[in-house]
Amino acid sequence: MAFLDEVEAAIPALQRYARAMLRDPVLADDLVQDCLERALRKRNLWKPTGAVRSWLFRMMLNIHRDQLRRPEAKARFEAVEDAQLTAPDAQKGRTALRETARHMQRLPVDQRQALLLIAVEGFSYVEACKILDIPKGTLMSRLARARAALRGMRDEDPEPIRLRSVK
Repeated sequence: MAFLDEVEAAIPALQRYARAMLRDPVLADDLVQDCLERALRKRNLWKPTGAVRSWLFRMMLNIHRDQLRRPEAKARFEAVEDAQLTAPDAQKGRTALRETARHMQRLPVDQRQALLLIAVEGFSYVEACKILDIPKGTLMSRLARARAALRGMRDEDPEPIRLRSVK
């Protein structure tokens, strides 16, 4: 598959991850746009030994980390992370999904990033470690803490949400 085809194929996953991470579609779209622009600009740095998708996710996370370091952007991202989801209550499953997403927003950023890469995007532990630039033990620890925190949040709710185990 050609480089541009792989980039194009990764766009929906990048958007999904950015929206789950930021909970603001406008900020998420901006983050994905910045990532795609940088990927095209730095195309010559990609080594065909790995997957373009993993390279793009790592690039997007690095851009997000850079944005969080800016004082003016930090307040904006923190406000977005406190926002509630506003999807309508159409059915019980959708309500459970919304509650899970709300609970995930309460997780620390590093735990949320790890959980989203593994549980939502389906990356392997090795790929997630490369994207996050952390050792496997750190990834496993973040996942364990995230799962424990989600279980605790679920237990605090009057009607618990059943989460499937992420392996």
